[in-house]
Amino acid sequence: MNDRKIMLTEEGLEKIKKELHELKTVKRKEIAEKINNAVAFGEIAENAEYRAAKNEQAFIEGRILTLEKVIENYELIDRSKNDHTVVSPGSKIVVEDLKKKEKIEYTLVDYVESDPSSGKISIASPIGKSVLGKKVGDKVKIRVPAGNLNYKILEIK
Repeated sequence: MNDRKIMLTEEGLEKIKKELHELKTVKRKEIAEKINNAVAFGEIAENAEYRAAKNEQAFIEGRILTLEKVIENYELIDRSKNDHTVVSPGSKIVVEDLKKKEKIEYTLVDYVESDPSSGKISIASPIGKSVLGKKVGDKVKIRVPAGNLNYKILEIK
C-alpha cells in the first residue's frame, strides 16, 4: 500500500471497522479451534484439514493487516464541502448512457469501498477517472474493456 491517503465515506469507515472487529474477535477464535481440531486428527504433514485451516488463517491475518493499514491511512470524505457542482470523491451522480438511453446512478469512492454491484465505483476505475471534475451537462467518452461508453452527467448529489 502506498502513502496516498485512502478516501473513505463514513459508511465505508464503519464497515471496515466492523469487519476488522469481526475478524479479530470471532474469526481468529474460529480458526484457532479448527487448527486445534485438525491437529487432533494426527500427522500434520498429511492432514488436509490442518493445511486448509492454516491457509484460512493466513488469509484472515492478511486481511486484518490490510484493514489496519486502511484505518491508519484514511481521510474521511466530507460530503458537506461538496457543493454538488463538480463530481468529486463521495459524489453520487446520475448519468445517462447515450447509446442505451438509460439512467445509471453511481457513487464515487476509493478502491477500498468499491462495489460495482451496488453502484459504488472506484475513483481509479475508467468511469471514475472520466467523470471526476466534470459538471452537470458534460458528456464523457469512457474507454472500458468492452469498448467505449458515452455518458452525459445529469445530476450530482
